[in-house]
Amino acid sequence: MRSSFRLPITAASIAFASCVATTALAQSFVMKFGTATVNDPQHEYIKIFKEEIEPRSGGRIKVEIYPQSQLGPIPRQLEGLQLGTIEGFIGPADFYVGVDKRFGVFSAPILFRDMTNAAATLADPELNQAILALGSDKGYVGLGTFAYAQHDYMAKDPIRTFADFKGKKIRVNATPLEREAMARLGATASPMPLNEVLPALQRNVIDGTRSGLSVFVTLKYQDVSKVVTVTNDTMLVPLATASKAWFDKLPTDLQKAVIDAGRAAQIRNQKFTLDFNAQMPKRWAEVGGELFVLPDAERQKLVAALKSVGDDVTKDDPPVKAFFERVRAAAAKN
Repeated sequence: MRSSFRLPITAASIAFASCVATTALAQSFVMKFGTATVNDPQHEYIKIFKEEIEPRSGGRIKVEIYPQSQLGPIPRQLEGLQLGTIEGFIGPADFYVGVDKRFGVFSAPILFRDMTNAAATLADPELNQAILALGSDKGYVGLGTFAYAQHDYMAKDPIRTFADFKGKKIRVNATPLEREAMARLGATASPMPLNEVLPALQRNVIDGTRSGLSVFVTLKYQDVSKVVTVTNDTMLVPLATASKAWFDKLPTDLQKAVIDAGRAAQIRNQKFTLDFNAQMPKRWAEVGGELFVLPDAERQKLVAALKSVGDDVTKDDPPVKAFFERVRAAAAKN
C-alpha cells in the first residue's frame, strides 16, 4: 500500500518540477527601447532590432518602442540603462562621453571623407568590436553603431559664409571636441538634449544648432529657419546599447540572441540609412526649406580652422588619443 501510495506523489512531484522548469524556460522579458528622435534611422534601428530579436528569442523578449524622448531626455535614458529601469537606448555616441571619454572622438571634425567612408569604417570588424565594448564596464552592452549623417547647421540668421559663425550660440551634443570646434569657428557651444533644442531656438536661448538633415525634417524645424547650411565637416554616429543590469539577468541563449540581433540590425539599418538620407533634400524642399552648400572658398577656411581639433584636444589624454588614432587609421584604410 505504501509503495502504491508513494508512486502518485512521486509522479505528481515530477510533473510539478517539469512545469516549473518549462515556465522558467518560457519566461518572457520586456525590453523598453528608447531614442530621442522619431521616424529616422535611430527609430528605424529599434524597429529592425524588434524584428530580429523577437523570432530569435522565440517570443521570449518583447520590445517596446519609445521614440521622441518618451522615456525622458537623453541623459535620463542613459542613467536608466545603468540602473536597469530602461533596457535599451540609441543615440549619438557623443552623449556617452561621461561614461568613457573615448566615445567623444567621433565628434572630431574632418575625421571621415564622406558618408560612405564613415559607414565602411564603423563596420570594420575590429573597430566595430572595440566601439561596442567601450561601455561594458560602466553598465552598457553595445548592440550596434552606424553612420547616421553629416552634421548640417541651422541658424535663425542663416550661415552663408565662414564669418557668419562668429558670435552665434550653437547647440552641440556634449563633447570637448565640439566645444573646441565651435570656438575655432568663432561660435559658442551650447550642449543640450535634443528635446530641448526646438524650444530653445523658438525662445532665442540659442542662435542655431547642428544635426543631421533628417532631424530638421522629421521634427519640423522649418518654422524656425528655412535654411540649412551644408559643410560636411563632422559625422553623426549613433550607438545602440542595452542595460547590462537587465542583460545579465537573461539566460545565456537570450543574451546571444540580443547580441546577434543587435549586429543584424546594425547591418540592415546602415543600408536603410543611406537610402533614407538620399530622400531628405527633397523632403526639406517640400516644406519650403533651402539647402545651402558652403562655397568651396568658405569651406576651406572652415577646414583649416577645424582640421587639427582632434589632435589638439586628445593629445594630453593617452587612452583617448590612442582611440582617436585607431578610428582615423581605420578611416584611412576604408
